[in-house]
Amino acid sequence: MNKIYDVLGQRWAVFLLLVINIPGTIYGYIWYESQLSNTPPIFYIFVPDSPTASLFFVIVLIAFLFRRSIPIVEALASVTLFKYGVWAVVMIVSAGAAGSEMRWDHYMLICSHLGMAIQGLLYAPYYRIKPWHLIVVAIWTLHNDVIDYIYGMHPTVSHLILPYYQEIAYFTFWLSISSLFIVYLLNNNQKKRKLNF
Repeated sequence: MNKIYDVLGQRWAVFLLLVINIPGTIYGYIWYESQLSNTPPIFYIFVPDSPTASLFFVIVLIAFLFRRSIPIVEALASVTLFKYGVWAVVMIVSAGAAGSEMRWDHYMLICSHLGMAIQGLLYAPYYRIKPWHLIVVAIWTLHNDVIDYIYGMHPTVSHLILPYYQEIAYFTFWLSISSLFIVYLLNNNQKKRKLNF
């Protein structure tokens, strides 16, 4: 694992992830265009969950290139990348299990969202997150769940699993709690590292 972290701490690795994440973030916002066109402006910031998580990570990576740390953004990135990465995979696979046609773009989204979930956690040794950062992120994340499932602003899901709305909301709430707990554990139990440039 140390060798993996050594690679992740190289300038070229950080730059490569930026090259991957910037287009992915832009694509994500474009994907939400139709939903945003029917969203009240007050909720805009809460709708495009995955690309916003990816945007947080882009900011973290840019800061890394300048040998800077922005702990609150690191906390936002790691928690939301894991949460929405896992959430999207579960929703797509659940829709497929319910009978939805699985096209090539569904498999692309599964792979890209798995990548989201993993990359945010892999950089944990380089984060400088403190407990109060995670408290702020918990408020943001759980508030987002309220907006999504009480005000109905959640990302679009297949009509085949929409009847399980309450179950999806319940799963999402506990996924938020799990994501916060996982990032807390990683942040407290891993030796902190410095970038190798």
